[in-house]
Amino acid sequence: MAAEGTLRPGGGAAQLALNMKLIGHHELAGFGGVGEGINLQKAKDGRRILWMAHESAPKNFTAVDVTDPRNPKLVVQTDLPHNDVRSNSLDVVGDIMAVAYQTKKWGLKPAGMDLFDISTPEKPKLISHFDASGPCSRGAHCVFFVDGEYVHLTSGSADFEPTNPKDDQFYRIIDVRNPSRPTEVGRWWYPGTRKGDSAPPPPRHPKFDGGYRPHNTNSYPQRPDRVYIGYIDGGVWILDISNKSKPKPVGHLQYSPPYNGFSHTVLPLIERGYLIVSDECVRDNGEDWPKPTWVVDARVESNLVPIAMFPLPPAEIFTKRGGRYGSHNLHENQPGPCSFRSETLIFGTYFNGGVRAFDVSNPMQPKEVGYFVPATPKLAPKGSAQINDVWVDENRTVYAVDRFGGGLYTLETTF
Repeated sequence: MAAEGTLRPGGGAAQLALNMKLIGHHELAGFGGVGEGINLQKAKDGRRILWMAHESAPKNFTAVDVTDPRNPKLVVQTDLPHNDVRSNSLDVVGDIMAVAYQTKKWGLKPAGMDLFDISTPEKPKLISHFDASGPCSRGAHCVFFVDGEYVHLTSGSADFEPTNPKDDQFYRIIDVRNPSRPTEVGRWWYPGTRKGDSAPPPPRHPKFDGGYRPHNTNSYPQRPDRVYIGYIDGGVWILDISNKSKPKPVGHLQYSPPYNGFSHTVLPLIERGYLIVSDECVRDNGEDWPKPTWVVDARVESNLVPIAMFPLPPAEIFTKRGGRYGSHNLHENQPGPCSFRSETLIFGTYFNGGVRAFDVSNPMQPKEVGYFVPATPKLAPKGSAQINDVWVDENRTVYAVDRFGGGLYTLETTF
């Protein structure tokens, strides 16, 4: 397991790799900044189409043909209606794609979610728009759509006024079984974050107040009565959604403070009874370090117990590399024909720490088994790559994307 490359602290860093080999790269026509929405479609004609939501305007989403991952080809790239909205998040089930829209400030449109027919990838066709705009709403930040029936949405709404402006999104369940008429069927929020709640507003972190909003809201066909939520400073929540009109908490873990919050993704290892939880780094140069990825024992849902952290390379080196360094997204074991699923091998992104893979066969001693850190992209605004999201296909080919300008990297694993 030999590593390659050298690290040059202070920016302008070289490529680093262990058991991952770069086999393809695409700069996405000069718009290489990709958000947290990446999903692989198996098109009816046999092509494999990777869909990516952009981090910010002017682009909305891009599709790339990765049938040959060594030679990715641009299929379509779309524009946003104005520069004060971002898409950031998307998911694909069959030939239907859900895309989130979040505005820079309250009261703007479009804010919410679009559903597209992508049966002809070159010509995505709008099916419907779910409006989540409002006087105290920026719309939707994240979609989780894996069963073809319900979108689990992080969103504001016209009838939700937060007690604190940072708490302006909550969990919503959207029925899309008729995709031309998406309809809310249930909602839940952290008690005290809505004006009029009987519970008091939650305490704020004294230095790193990220807000009390859900980020990823993950629900899987193997356990359709559960949703697993990273609630930023509100920690980890497990909700019983067997009655979707009345989500009910069954488990909660909150460790901020003393830790610096921003619980982002909760990936359940359903068969084993563990959770993998990433805390997003949101500050440059290690200001909010540490931002770990946790292993949490969830065999008793009402008593969630952190038991380990993923090992990472030293902060004193990577925090000097430029931009953010710490946890962010995970490959989330989505169902579907083009998704890798494992209860023991976890892939995550770490901004200037690249994309990294961990073996959690022993949940109390996770081991790093591979990584890829790109060399600094051309015109990188942070002086380093900032790897934002990752998708791993059923062949264990890795697709990693950069937050700003690096675009798409396709990687072959050798472990």
